[in-house]
Amino acid sequence: MPNWGGGKKCGVCQKTVYFAEEVQCEGNSFHKSCFLCMVCKKNLDSTTVAVHGEEIYCKSCYGKKYGPKGYGYGQGAGTLSTDKGESLGIKHEDAPGHRPTTNPNASKFAQKIGGSERCPRCGQAVYAAEKVIGAGKSWHKSCFRCAKCGKGLESTTLADKDGEIYCKGCYAKNFGPKGFGFGQGAGALVHSE
Repeated sequence: MPNWGGGKKCGVCQKTVYFAEEVQCEGNSFHKSCFLCMVCKKNLDSTTVAVHGEEIYCKSCYGKKYGPKGYGYGQGAGTLSTDKGESLGIKHEDAPGHRPTTNPNASKFAQKIGGSERCPRCGQAVYAAEKVIGAGKSWHKSCFRCAKCGKGLESTTLADKDGEIYCKGCYAKNFGPKGFGFGQGAGALVHSE
C-alpha cells in the first residue's frame, strides 16, 4: 500500500502519524491515543513504558509476563497475589507437592524443645519475633528484666550470676565487694557489723 501522506506509520494501528500527535519509542512512532499497554490499556509515557520486540507494556504487566517468577517477586512490599498470569498468556504448571524430610538426624535447632528455645525466667517457648539473647540464653523481651528491681535490660547493661540476670546496680549491691566505701553511693561509708 503506498504511503500517500508521507508520514510515519503507527506501531499499533498502522495509520499515518502526524507530528502533533506523535510519540516516539525505540525508533517507532505511535499516536498518543495508541500508546497504551497491550494488556491493561493504561496510557504510557517514557517513564512507564517497557518494550518487548514490537509490543509495548506498562512496567507492571511487562514484569508479570516476562519478569522473574517465584517467591519474592511480587507486586510490592508485603503483597501476595493469586494471579497466575493466565490473562497474559502464561500457562501455569502445578509444582509437585511438599514432602517432609525423612532424615532421622534433625538439626540441633529442631532438636530443641518443640522446635523453639525456652525462656529461663518463665519457662515458655521463645520465638524469633520476641527473642532477646543475654547471658548466653534466649529470653522473651518482657522477661528480660533485672531479677531484683525489675528494670528492663539490654545485652550491654546486664550482669549474670547463677543463671539469673541483674542490672549493674543490683548486681553490685548484692554480689559486689563489701565493706567500707563499697556499694552505698558516692563517698558514703557504712559500717557493717
